[in-house]
Amino acid sequence: MSGSNQRIDGKRLWDSLMAMAEFGATPKGGVKRLTLTEVDKAGRAAFTGWCEALGLTMRVDSMGNMFARREGRDPSRLPVLMGSHLDSQPTGGKFDGALGVIAGLEVMRSLHELGITTEAPIELVNWTDEEGSRFGHSLMGSGVWTGVYTQEKCYALADVEGVTVSEALDAIGAKGSIPAKPFPADAYFELHIEQGPILEREGKQIGIVTGAQAQVWYDAVLIGQDSHAGTTPPSARKDALVGAARIITLVDEEMRARGEDGRGTVGQLHVLPSSRNVVPGEVRFSIEFRHPEDAEIKLLADTFPAKAQAIANEMGLKLELTELFQIPAQPFDPSCVDLVRQAAARNGFSAREIISGAGHDAVYVARKVPTAMIFTPCKDGLSHNEAESILPEEAEAGCQVLFEAVVARANRAL
Repeated sequence: MSGSNQRIDGKRLWDSLMAMAEFGATPKGGVKRLTLTEVDKAGRAAFTGWCEALGLTMRVDSMGNMFARREGRDPSRLPVLMGSHLDSQPTGGKFDGALGVIAGLEVMRSLHELGITTEAPIELVNWTDEEGSRFGHSLMGSGVWTGVYTQEKCYALADVEGVTVSEALDAIGAKGSIPAKPFPADAYFELHIEQGPILEREGKQIGIVTGAQAQVWYDAVLIGQDSHAGTTPPSARKDALVGAARIITLVDEEMRARGEDGRGTVGQLHVLPSSRNVVPGEVRFSIEFRHPEDAEIKLLADTFPAKAQAIANEMGLKLELTELFQIPAQPFDPSCVDLVRQAAARNGFSAREIISGAGHDAVYVARKVPTAMIFTPCKDGLSHNEAESILPEEAEAGCQVLFEAVVARANRAL
């Protein structure tokens, strides 16, 4: 292997990943580290301790976003940011999010150990509530920081027990004094597991992420009529679940019509009254579409609602379809992406360009700061699952690319 003679410590990286995985460890080998819980507080405290042991300066903003700063030689230079998130899904894996934060910590440790002072400062970020699994709103910390969402709106969101984001921040002491808003930064790099099967299938060590997919999300409510399962003949039925099944089939057809780039998913389904001997009178479900091209998402947004409505009309059902948001495709910064490409090539890592199928903090940060992402493979493409798995050498390769890209950007000639 060629590349830089300045190497990160792969064993230390792996040991630190396993140490973070102890916070919220589940019996099946995953983690449950829901945002702004006591478990998250413990993970944040450990992360703070590790950063402060390196002499990094930690500051926390009003959304609980954490920024650990290492000064550069030139105090007038804008900082280079790197990071991800430490919160998880309820049955999450050890690496989703945590890899990017802990790899950033390893970059900081390597710089410290090697005695390297970069020209620009470097800051390591832990974004609050990327997953959205507790309060129902993903990319919350980075979304407020970039101005996509208002802090007031997010503070008022509540979990199933009625605890608001504002209350949860206060409860674990994570509500910082500085405002959650963008500050001038030179670049942002995020390392993440792919959460898909492409790199593993093709035997590639590194994904050079060029951007993220466009998306459109809906909430659907289909209303028919509750009736007795044994006494209601077909001609008298207004079965909301059968109608939902047909609309879900439509979602699948629209996805497959777009080939391997198509994505269409119904991930939530609530059937009411949910009794085995009652024809369902109401079904609530989620719908989302994703595609690398804005034009395809716009076409879906323009045509899907009418097709779904036609199904409801034919069955005598009432459809309420609410568009939650439409996110354009987000290209990443070509110069930052090229630093990832160069680092992979220098080290002889097999690599390919790839579009991110998932939403990441980087997608919102890219609206304010030049951004790039690095993907590592994960076993069977599995994520948001306790069985989520990567190999130590995969983590090491991704971290080495992160290290070289960040240092190159921090030392670039202005």
